[in-house]
Amino acid sequence: MTTSTPTSLLGRLLNGATTLSRIAIWIAGGLTLLSAIYITLDVLSRKFLNSPLGGSDELSGYAFAISVSWALSFATLDRANIRIDAIYQHLPVRIAAFLDWVALVALAVFIVYLTRYAAEVAGMSWESQSTANTILGTPLWIPQTLWAAGLVWLCVVLALMLIRASLALVTGNLTEVQRICGIRTTKEEASAEAESGKRLVQMEQQS
Repeated sequence: MTTSTPTSLLGRLLNGATTLSRIAIWIAGGLTLLSAIYITLDVLSRKFLNSPLGGSDELSGYAFAISVSWALSFATLDRANIRIDAIYQHLPVRIAAFLDWVALVALAVFIVYLTRYAAEVAGMSWESQSTANTILGTPLWIPQTLWAAGLVWLCVVLALMLIRASLALVTGNLTEVQRICGIRTTKEEASAEAESGKRLVQMEQQS
């Protein structure tokens, strides 16, 4: 009988969070694509039929906010967020690892405050039954709740990352700290671009 350590448990949880975040980003991308298609149809209908579908601005705004909030978790796990590394890349490994941890803490604090604000906005819209001042009259709590839910999931992901990075920092596993919250290296960037190019070639061959 094997006993799972906190590190292995956190590793499994992070792997699960990555899988769910990858699913979320595909759904978010699909939502953005549907929004673009609807806007295109609205423009064509306005141009050739002189009869706009209506609501494209409103619905695309909702779609953008929701898709962005749900895409942030995968972007964070993939370390796709932009950081200035002009000085960072010349620092000793230990200091760089500590700064990676500090950056993750700062991001988590900011996102927690943002999520609290988003939840309060959605809650107020629910209590007052507010609707959009548009033809559609959309109940605002619906898109706002979906937007806030994406931020809540980001908080969960950041909590898992922060716990794992903190344990790695305390135990001196600097490589793990960098893997979780460090800036992606040039080699990692190149590998990601190579994988992307490989997928494009495979798609072209299949088509």
